[in-house]
Amino acid sequence: MTDPVVAALLVVALAWAGWLVRDLRPVPRGGAHDPRAATVSVVVPARDEEATLPALLESLQGLAVGVREVVVVDDASQDATAAVARAAGATVLHAEDPPPGWTGKAWACHTGARATRGDLLLFLDADTVLGPDALDGLLEMHDGYRGLVSVQPFHTVVRPYEQLSSYFNAVSVLASGAFRRRPTGRPMAFGPCLLTSRADYERVGGHAAVRAEILDDAELAAAYHRAGLPVRSAVGGRSVRMRSYPGGVRQLADGWTKNVASGASAAAPGPTVGTVSWICAHHAVAVGAVLALVGAATGEELPMVYGSPVLWAVAWVVVAWQLRSLLHRIGSFRWWTWALFPAPLLAFDLVFLRSLVLTAVRRRVRWRGRAVRLDGPGSLEGGA
Repeated sequence: MTDPVVAALLVVALAWAGWLVRDLRPVPRGGAHDPRAATVSVVVPARDEEATLPALLESLQGLAVGVREVVVVDDASQDATAAVARAAGATVLHAEDPPPGWTGKAWACHTGARATRGDLLLFLDADTVLGPDALDGLLEMHDGYRGLVSVQPFHTVVRPYEQLSSYFNAVSVLASGAFRRRPTGRPMAFGPCLLTSRADYERVGGHAAVRAEILDDAELAAAYHRAGLPVRSAVGGRSVRMRSYPGGVRQLADGWTKNVASGASAAAPGPTVGTVSWICAHHAVAVGAVLALVGAATGEELPMVYGSPVLWAVAWVVVAWQLRSLLHRIGSFRWWTWALFPAPLLAFDLVFLRSLVLTAVRRRVRWRGRAVRLDGPGSLEGGA
């Protein structure tokens, strides 16, 4: 295989990925102080979130325009989640154990939505933080659009091990297919931040329509699509941020294990093939560059090595730079996550393999102390 052929295959894969994020738009920066904010009910499903809730609730109090109500649904927490929420002025609901066939998060969102009174519903994960103008921006996205608005928050990365989430974040954005210039096919939504009117939410059946789904956000987007309602997505930018998995490497691995293989099966074919091609290109460059370097250092021609060292050196720079461009738009990842991309790529491979075994073979995952069987509706052990 000649250098031009290898180079052409890599260019196609990288260009395809670039096309998938051609319209990677952030939440618009509001400023109109939309009066509809007074009709927004915020619902926060929370399970053992005493460490993350204060930042979210403080950010809600700091919004440029206030919401109607903030309801925290305590999903059988074993810590001080309820006390923290009350101290911040939120209304606290204690969710009962999920009925058979419900995941814990879907049941908590369902419980919270039924208890609120606003015309608009804003579902937020407990580790999400809103900027002062975030609500104005979300309402601007929803204005005249209806349907479902979702946001993939900007990933705030603090500790070194959290950098290993880099490829998972990139793949989530690419495979969603939500950021093409003209998205077609099955839409995708991001669960940490969802805004909808109550009328549209009830029209699609709410979270009851996705009660047994481990990827409730993706299935909720599909429900809106089936009802003829639009789904629009954005990335958080300065307005919506979150810090995922601050509890250590095990929490990070469990969280992405729950999501990554199931997410791959839920994505549309076009974005899936494009994302797989992009990942394969990164593997090819990592392996090709290392083998070419070893061959050049030893003076031996290694088997199964295609392309010259110059080709692989240039490919490494191009891949790293494109990864840098993407990661800087979706999170605060450090330089080595893109300059030394094989390291987080290996972490992605290991967790994806684990996720594939648990979801496709064992048909069971664990999250937040609950076991979830994936054999279909009604097969849940306590929910997720």
